[in-house]
Amino acid sequence: MGPGCAFLDYDNDGWMDIYLVNSGPSDLWTPSKPVRNALYRNNRDGTFSDVTDKAGVGGGSFGMGVAVGDYNNDGYPDLLITGYGRTILYRNNGDGTFTDVAKSAGLPLSGWTTGAAWFDYDNDGKLDLFIASYVAYGTGERQSCGNNRLGRNFYCVPKLFPPTASFLFHNNGDGTFTEVGKTGEIGKTRGKALGVVATDINNDGLMDLFVANDTDPNYLFMNRGPDGKGGVRWEEVGLAAGVAFSSDGRARSGMGVDSADLDSDGWQDLFVSNIDQEKFSVYRNNHDETFTDTAFEHGVAQATRLLSGWGVKYFDFDNDGAVDLILANGHPDDMVESTAPGVQYRERMLLFRNQKGRLHHVDFAEAGPVFGRPLSARGLAAGDFMNDGRLDVLVGVNGGAPVLLRNVSGQGNHWIGLQLEGTHSNRDAIGSTITWQTGGRRRSIQKTGGGSYLSSHDPRVILGFGPAASADWVEVRWPGPSGKTERFTGLASGRYHRITERR
Repeated sequence: MGPGCAFLDYDNDGWMDIYLVNSGPSDLWTPSKPVRNALYRNNRDGTFSDVTDKAGVGGGSFGMGVAVGDYNNDGYPDLLITGYGRTILYRNNGDGTFTDVAKSAGLPLSGWTTGAAWFDYDNDGKLDLFIASYVAYGTGERQSCGNNRLGRNFYCVPKLFPPTASFLFHNNGDGTFTEVGKTGEIGKTRGKALGVVATDINNDGLMDLFVANDTDPNYLFMNRGPDGKGGVRWEEVGLAAGVAFSSDGRARSGMGVDSADLDSDGWQDLFVSNIDQEKFSVYRNNHDETFTDTAFEHGVAQATRLLSGWGVKYFDFDNDGAVDLILANGHPDDMVESTAPGVQYRERMLLFRNQKGRLHHVDFAEAGPVFGRPLSARGLAAGDFMNDGRLDVLVGVNGGAPVLLRNVSGQGNHWIGLQLEGTHSNRDAIGSTITWQTGGRRRSIQKTGGGSYLSSHDPRVILGFGPAASADWVEVRWPGPSGKTERFTGLASGRYHRITERR
């Protein structure tokens, strides 16, 4: 199921570091050798140094995913580690070390947690937290599957296990959290949740939640604002929105998710990856809280029919201003090749380029040799670890070394990078919308929370201009009830800029 991975700047030196999640000891596995997570510091020359022990972030549990966010607004990114049996919250001490504060913060979760998203659902300037819960898998719920005459057990499909309720934690502003999901729609709606993305799908200034469920219908939790009781009312509309089931009404094996304005119409579209034979979904936003699956129009359905998808990212890999797509794939069953002709355990990643609003598969001969290499890929994170304005990609591999892809595309295209810093809004500025114009053409990007599968991306935003030398202007609409907008001109191309919200 794992692992997840992350880009983050843990020491605030302006260079992206790397965090890798690993499995570890639990009630179902005792490693013969010590196993731990890993934090790698960026040496600023294309290499990294392992600083795990010094930082104190080795984990020591059966890890799944990682979500990065500055929950206490001190300017240093903190780490949430999900997993089987234990959830860890590493508070960044600001001196290169971390402290696990899960218990004192009110996050001592057991069970099996998977995806997570930091976001400010009530616009009070503090990051709240959604944590996805998978299935009930204690010692009493385990089963044996397959034909034991072969002397081996098979992979058990998730349908055999009970769904569970996910968690929504409100940030109290004093280093602690209160679980508020159980009193509303989120806690009452059980599923087998994996990927989650926080995004504003109806442009009302409130962050919603799209959750991928494995063999259960996907959920779209709409944020309806204050409930009159000091909280927020959530409404689950996945079925009505057209994102719960496949076009023929079947629940699929949702794993990775993402959200972006794919067609440049100012509305957030959605994506979800599934298992083989189910095809992945490219959901176009219809501007009325409904979506249309356009995967066939983009060629994504055809390209993914025999694949199982996990990590996913909508991103502009060549800095031409259009949103492209990358997918990390691999089947969960390592014996699938003996039972399903044409399906492989290790699968190739896929890259799609956006041309005039349509996604087109980029052959590995052009994308790079690694796209011709089968992997048991899981988590995927995007980040500019070379600070050259091109988003690189980090992939977590099940049972193997991670893969780090350096982006060398888009030569000749121009860009600027933005590091947003909220003051009234949350410091990470999650929920903000950046709009820019080059040569009379306007584009926008929303800074979402979560996304992909068990992974966390570079928090900075890169705006691609294509051949244009610079942007005519850049606007930042900060999150929050005021929706305050600031316009900037004269931002130099080819570098990063720190943009701080005016008080």
